[in-house]
Amino acid sequence: MFLNTIQASEGSRKKARRVGRGIGCTKGKTCGKGHKGQKARSGGFHKVGFEGGQMPLQRRLPKIGFISRSAKYSAEVRLGELEKLGLHSVDLAILIENNIVPAFTQKAKVIKSGEITRSVTLKGINVTSGAKLAIEAAGGKVEV
Repeated sequence: MFLNTIQASEGSRKKARRVGRGIGCTKGKTCGKGHKGQKARSGGFHKVGFEGGQMPLQRRLPKIGFISRSAKYSAEVRLGELEKLGLHSVDLAILIENNIVPAFTQKAKVIKSGEITRSVTLKGINVTSGAKLAIEAAGGKVEV
């Protein structure tokens, strides 16, 4: 097989209809564009979604969705990351200092992902209920 011998299989590619070839070919004279009007002219088309001056569908429907502005300033911390720190007392400043959360973080929350074996005291950091049980089972405590 050579690249110059590759062809589409028989009947898979239909020939385009040639318009404007007289009344015998179905698409003669107006070439299927009807009589006059904007759509019949050359280059006479409009922007996508234009409905002739009627309020377009995309503007009639209500806006949906929501992007929280505060989500950018909050971060999640896993139990495994607290384990790796090796500290007894942890607060937001320590998490930022050790590059666990971004520098502009204002709120952090510990989630139950991974395991913790050492006792850790959390100060000013939110904790999920599952993570709180895991921290207290390891001998730590949570001060909110």
